[in-house]
Amino acid sequence: MLKDSFSARPCAQSARRSKSKSNISEGVKHMTKDLTIGNPSTVLWKFCLPLFGGIIFQQLYNIADSLVAGKFIGENALASVGNSYEITLIFIAFAFGCNIGCSVIVSQLFGAKKFEEMKSAVYTTLISSAVLCAALMAIGFLFCEGLLNIIKTPQELMADSLLYLRIYVAGLPFLFFYNVATGIFSALGDSRTPFWFLAVSSTANIAVDILFVTAFDMGVAGVAWATFLCQGVSCILAIVVVPKKLQAIPTQGRIPLFSRTLLGKIAVIAIPSILQQSFISVGNIMIQSVINSFGASVIAGYSASIKLNNLVITSFSTLGNGISNYTAQNLGAGKPARINEGFHASLKLVWLLCIPFFLFYFFAGRYGLLLFMDHSSENALACGMTFLRIVSPFYFVVSAKLMADGILRGAGLMKQFMITTFTDLVLRVVLAFVFSGIFGSTGIWMAWPFGWSIATVMSLAFYRKNFKRQAS
Repeated sequence: MLKDSFSARPCAQSARRSKSKSNISEGVKHMTKDLTIGNPSTVLWKFCLPLFGGIIFQQLYNIADSLVAGKFIGENALASVGNSYEITLIFIAFAFGCNIGCSVIVSQLFGAKKFEEMKSAVYTTLISSAVLCAALMAIGFLFCEGLLNIIKTPQELMADSLLYLRIYVAGLPFLFFYNVATGIFSALGDSRTPFWFLAVSSTANIAVDILFVTAFDMGVAGVAWATFLCQGVSCILAIVVVPKKLQAIPTQGRIPLFSRTLLGKIAVIAIPSILQQSFISVGNIMIQSVINSFGASVIAGYSASIKLNNLVITSFSTLGNGISNYTAQNLGAGKPARINEGFHASLKLVWLLCIPFFLFYFFAGRYGLLLFMDHSSENALACGMTFLRIVSPFYFVVSAKLMADGILRGAGLMKQFMITTFTDLVLRVVLAFVFSGIFGSTGIWMAWPFGWSIATVMSLAFYRKNFKRQAS
């Protein structure tokens, strides 16, 4: 009888633990998506397609700014917004780094079912991102004009470029917290929620852009304030929903709001990502200084064509972020064998996306450029078409690099990730200076395919070598 009594206790405890785990699993399943189960191709496609749709809407912010500036204000306004955009990419780099650092670590902890640590990682990221954002805002307000002078901004563009940039800096909290929230959603396998936020806010941005510029005659300031307001709305919505996501995952005990250990782990991923994006931005600023020496028409043509190009590259990068989450979750769950299948699935997806972009940009890119300018800007149109025809065939190449980079980053192989990124950047910057002296502005655009091709070979080599080690 005594023996039966003692044996019943473990059974009861086991049943309670089983019930608790079941409740946790149901809560997690209800609000999140486990990327460690199911057919890898199906899982990745369902997860990545909303990411792709979201980035399309996110890019509408910058496209809308340039579209309204070029169509309703003039060529100089288009050039001013495009000129400032290269500097805003530095701020975006820091926000993106916070996104990736949080996303990868939270994905790993989610895959390993370490939910207490996962929540602590979220809180730690939010606090550290707020501090970083405040520092960048101070730097931005103090040095905006100096940065514009460094890239040799023409005097006729200086006032509008500076105004746009200062308003953008004022909206940095929205940029940072939205990116962190998006990283959290992605880490939990939810790519649909941020998609809906962006769909609504970016569509509204176009309408508010036009309202401020045409009805209120606010010029470039109207374009900037419209983006500020609409990004603010999407950020607030995201921050409101994040706690609900976390509450749906039951945990025990008090969750630390800040952890130095987790901050260190996040920083290991975030800092290389920030450096990667920052140096790319610095490289783009150096290239912009070469472009600026060719005058307003070339600047306007490049500003329009680079928006179309960035729509594609950012879409591919976002899909790369998706495979980073997939990789991190599966490594956290001890399922490295699924990663190779995921990589091949991601290649099929991204190459299918390459086809329409290439065909449109190469053969009908003029119609895309005319969204930003009119037929009278013939020199700018010719410049933009040359850029698109040179780079668009190589989308099939760079997309493979970004998928491989996504796996390297998700696996925490940041050294290899950084090597390929800097190779691409250094080649593009150096060759832009060299080729521009030989072929004029066309030579600048030729630097893109060279950098992409060599870096892609390196990324694929690192992926094959290190993935075998991870899987063993």
